[in-house]
Parts: sequence; structure tokens; C-alpha cells
Amino acid sequence: MTLAPERPATAPTTPTRAVNSRLSVESATDRPQRAPKTSSSLPANPAAHLTPEQIEEIGRELDAIRAEVMDSRGAKDAAYIRKVIKTQRYLEMGSRAVLLFSGVKVKGFRPAWWLGTAGLSAAKILENMEIGHNVMHGQWDWMRDPKIHSTQWEWDNASPSKQWKHSHNELHHTFTNVLGRDNDLGYGILRVDEDQPWTLFYLFQPVWHVGNALLFEYGIAAYDLELGGYLAKRKRMSAEDKAAWRTEAMEVVAKVKRQVTRDYVVHPAMSLPTGSARTTITANLVANLVRNVWTNTVIICGHFPPGIAVFEKTSIEGETRGEWYLRQMLGSGNLTGSKAMHVMTGNLSHQIEHHLFPDMPSNRYAEIAPRIRDLMDRYDLPYVTGSLAKQSASVYWKVVQLSLPNKVEGRRRRDVVLKAARHFARTGNLGRRY
Repeated sequence: MTLAPERPATAPTTPTRAVNSRLSVESATDRPQRAPKTSSSLPANPAAHLTPEQIEEIGRELDAIRAEVMDSRGAKDAAYIRKVIKTQRYLEMGSRAVLLFSGVKVKGFRPAWWLGTAGLSAAKILENMEIGHNVMHGQWDWMRDPKIHSTQWEWDNASPSKQWKHSHNELHHTFTNVLGRDNDLGYGILRVDEDQPWTLFYLFQPVWHVGNALLFEYGIAAYDLELGGYLAKRKRMSAEDKAAWRTEAMEVVAKVKRQVTRDYVVHPAMSLPTGSARTTITANLVANLVRNVWTNTVIICGHFPPGIAVFEKTSIEGETRGEWYLRQMLGSGNLTGSKAMHVMTGNLSHQIEHHLFPDMPSNRYAEIAPRIRDLMDRYDLPYVTGSLAKQSASVYWKVVQLSLPNKVEGRRRRDVVLKAARHFARTGNLGRRY
């Protein structure tokens, strides 16, 4: 899907009415520039030096890059995704076959367990990242292949594809890093910006963060289902809304049941003749944990490291196409690494390029990345990038820092924490703001 409305690369300065009515139809010169919110990671507005005309010119240059790539899609791209899918399927089948002998020891060592678990972990990562995520973005719909189409694909994840596409494609990519609109910003359990009010709940967010990484697919399912919102508003909801939510909840339950049955009943049962049922269960458990932690790490590195901007709700009112593009560039970050690493991240290591063009085939992001960086350099915009180790460490440190109250002259953070703890002891309320 195209999240910013299409227009010819030679469009006039004043855009015509957009397909996506969220974007403004007024001239860039008719309205004041709206800046990203200043945050702890961005002490100054990184786009303050740009004029409205320059922002719209950036949009036109990006339109031209997009049109060039999308018009050149063809057999080579189709062959790429088919090869990835074929590789993933053979890797999964081969790994599960090896795990039939995962309980067999060779000199006290279970080589089949280690080999099968590693292969199954890689297969699950490939299916979720480079295949499922990107297919459901509509990156391969142009092939008109019903087996590789966003409307037909169901991935190996607890969240049903229909629910994920709504929360991710329609909400997250539309409202990237907008506080109060982009629910991916902390997933409702993390404080990711100093201007978010601190509560005692956030004191434990390093623990929530690790737990969320380990159980990421289930956290995403609950998030896509808007479980927190339902629990908070259910007493005020109509009977029809409650029924609709319960229908979606049952879809999640059914999906989880199918996954659990496959990974922890069917395949272990197939391993019974070789005495490998228990080891097959542990292999599947480890593979799912590895996939969850890897996916979580890649995603947080693309959205939360220092240097990435967040935005106030009011900053996107009447947003033009150029401003939407600008927000994607400032609200995303990349990862450096090998070609194999890029594939295993679903090419979300090119998060900036992905947020600019979410429906572009993922194998083309590396091709356009130097052009995007050159564009941002020419307009003196920060192109946030770094190694996986560096970016993930910076995120974990940020999570720890923001678990504490803000530093304010004249008060000690320890006193704020103690005050909040005493209030919780009296009332049982973790949500009081400080």
C-alpha cells in the first residue's frame, strides 16, 4: 500500500487533492512550517533550517526516486522473492527433519538438536521478516501471484495478518513516531520520550522491555488487538463494539492454538519413534524465542535510538506530502551490516528507506539507500545509522534512563520515586503522573 498519495514526479509546487485525505492540499507557502518536537535525543529541531519550498522539493525528489524504481520492477525482483520463499521453506522442512533425531546423543552431544534449532530459528526469522512483513505490505502485489499477495498471506506469528496490517500498515506507517497516534512508540508499556509523564509503572520498564522481547509475537498480538484499550474502555463500550472485539480476540486465540499445536504437539509427536519428542519441543521453544528477540531488536533499532525524532499530534495537522516524507526520514534509523544481515532483518536495516516507500520491494532498498543519504546530506538532515550492537545498546540505555523521573533542578529523582511508591502503597495506583 502507498501511505503517501502518489503524484507525478513533475507535479507543481501546489499539490492537487490527494488520495490520502490526511495530507494537506494547500500550498506549502500558505501555512507555517511544523517542526518535530524537541526531545532528549534531539536538543534542536533538525529541520529548522528548511523552508516550506525546500521540504516540498525534497518530496518531489523522493517521488522521482520512487517512480523510477517502481517502474523498473520485473523478472529479477520476482525471482528474488520466489527464491527467498523457496529457501525458507526448504530450510524449515530440512530443520524439522533433522529435529526428528534431536534426542540422539553422539559422545554426550546432541548435534541434531543444535543444527535443527539453528536452522528452524533462521527459517522463522526469514518467514516473519523478509517474507511475511514485506508481502503483507503489498510489496509484491504487482506480480499478481495469489500465493505471494498481501490479501492472501498468513504468517507464522500469533497476530492474524488482517489485524497486523491494520495496526502496522494503516496506523504505524501513517503516524510514524507521533506521540499519542503511533502505538508502536513504546507499545503502550515503555516511556520513550522525556515529555511523556513519568509514573511508577515505568520504573520497571527495563523488565517489561526484556519480557516484551522474549514474548514479542504475543505482545504484538495483544497490541494489534488493542487489548489495553479494551480493558480500559470496556465498561463504556456498546454491546456491538464488545462483540466485535471478542470476535477479533477469538481469531487471535484460534491462530495461537494452531501455532501451539503445530510446534508443541504435531512435530514432537512425529519425533516419538526416535525418542526425540522432548528435545523437539525445546528446539521449537528456543527457535520461537530467538525469532522474537531478533525481531524486537531489529524493530527497536529502527525507531528508538538517540537521534531519531518524535512528533506532537499538532505537528501533523494539514501535513503536506513533503512534510510526511520529512517525518519518515527524521523518525527512522538504519543499521549497517552485511548483505546476509540485511536479508535477515527483512531489509528493515534500511528502515529510513522502508518508511519512505513501504510498498517498494525490499530488495531495492540497498540500491536507493545511497541516493537517500545523499539527499539528506544535501539538505543537512541527520541520517541516523549504526551497527546492530551500537544501536541496540543505545536503546537499552535509553529505556533505563527513561524508567526514572526527569532530572529537574531543585528535586531529587529518588524523592519522586519514593513519593510515587508511598502513593502506590496507599492506593494501589501505579498510574499517578509526576
